[in-house]
Amino acid sequence: PINLSYQVKHLSSFFLCSFILQEKGHPNTVKIVNAQYLIILIARLLFSSLRDYSTLAFSSLQHSRSTQKLFHSKNSKMPVIDNPKPHVIPEGENATPLEVVGATASDKLVIIMVGLPGNGKTHVSRRISRYISFFHDIPSQIFNVGEYRRKMVGVKLPASYYDHSNLEALAERKKACDKALGDLIEYMAQDGVRLGIYDATNSTPEARAEVLKRLKDSNLGVKKMFIEVICDDDNALAENIHAVKSCTPDYKDVDPEEAVKDFMERRKNYMDIYKEVEDDEGSYVKVLNYRKFVIHNIRGYLPSKVVHFTMNLHTMPRTFYLTRHGQSEYNTVGKIGGDSGLSKNGLEYAKRLAKYANEVIGKKEVQREDGEKVTVPQPARLWTSTLLRTKETAQFIKHETLDGAEFDNGDKVSWVNFRPNARRNLDELYAGVCDGMTYKEIEEMYPDEFAARQNDKLKYRYPRGESYMDVMLRLEPLALEMERARQPVLIVCHQGILRILLAYFTGLTREEAPYVKIPLNHVTKLDPHAY
Repeated sequence: PINLSYQVKHLSSFFLCSFILQEKGHPNTVKIVNAQYLIILIARLLFSSLRDYSTLAFSSLQHSRSTQKLFHSKNSKMPVIDNPKPHVIPEGENATPLEVVGATASDKLVIIMVGLPGNGKTHVSRRISRYISFFHDIPSQIFNVGEYRRKMVGVKLPASYYDHSNLEALAERKKACDKALGDLIEYMAQDGVRLGIYDATNSTPEARAEVLKRLKDSNLGVKKMFIEVICDDDNALAENIHAVKSCTPDYKDVDPEEAVKDFMERRKNYMDIYKEVEDDEGSYVKVLNYRKFVIHNIRGYLPSKVVHFTMNLHTMPRTFYLTRHGQSEYNTVGKIGGDSGLSKNGLEYAKRLAKYANEVIGKKEVQREDGEKVTVPQPARLWTSTLLRTKETAQFIKHETLDGAEFDNGDKVSWVNFRPNARRNLDELYAGVCDGMTYKEIEEMYPDEFAARQNDKLKYRYPRGESYMDVMLRLEPLALEMERARQPVLIVCHQGILRILLAYFTGLTREEAPYVKIPLNHVTKLDPHAY
């Protein structure tokens, strides 16, 4: 490569000088200058070419070895790099960086749940445990005293069993508490950062002090925090009890009305002795009706993550509808990635999806005062990726305006149903240099990369592209928004993205996520709940 503009500038100066010398009557001088300048010009051109070639050669040496393999033919010689002490990461060449696989938190944490039955403690416990283990790769386990009690004395016990004047039952419940706490301490004694959640009512200061004392006596040096869930909104409490307790083992196959009546009696027994957590008991987060949060003396990376996540939780029922885009032009020829539009079949699916969204997702059944059930519009959300095929899949969905749409906090607003919301964190996993290729082409052109992906699909990163671990990192904020959502959400995106979202909400491991089957032309309906 030669910087021609630079040389032309100097050549123009030369001819100007020659013209001036000839005008002044110095022809011999012009010949000498011509010869000298031509020599200088040739030398300059050679030097410039060598310099630019050296720069390119040096730049190429800075690429990673995996990139070098991609851009050299099979017959060319690989450049020799003088790097006797390379930086080697445990995950392997071209793999996910350490900070993405959960090595940031440095302390073990025990969360002690506090609250009356029916407030949603178990729901909060399970969501926290799932979030920390899935998105941060930190081992997490819940020790639910109710499950220990069921194993020890059975299920379907009457409300009188929870009367604190029933000394025999009180002794049995104390054994369940001790067993759960003992297992938690044993779990926390294992090596490495981990999270343990002690899920019980812990209704009194004395009971909470006993838990703290046993943790201190274990000499584990763990951090401790209370999460107290308070629900004094009668409507929210009634809805939570109806929705959740019908699923619990204690009330399986029991008439719903009888189950609610018995549970309210059980709750009253705890209310007689219940006292809220005070400042002098330690660090805590108070969740008041899932709208107000009081935070006291919370410090550290992992506790702060837990607080932030908890502030997005609620127990209101909500539904997610997940679907891939319709068949794309690239799908028809087996290409991955790209930004192609829909095929004829893809457009047909888009029309059917719009009908389903308008008639099912955007509607709900309500009972009028006269007892008749009618179907009315309900607020719903629409999320797509920023890629063309997902936008085209959602193009036929209607966007009706619902005047006076009412939310759980009492607000009434003018709501545009299925308002398009294109989000970059829903874009498909980026295949880097392999974008737009078929898997057969990748196997033939880059056999080492193809084999590496087959060996570890979770952590493998496409050269200049992404891995599933990278995608998890950008989906974490979206998971928080899904936890926070109170309206039905229709998500139109891609197979790689839906694999992670489905794995998160259905309890699959990170390692299982890349292998979840997400067929075209299907809608998956999710109804998250505590049990």
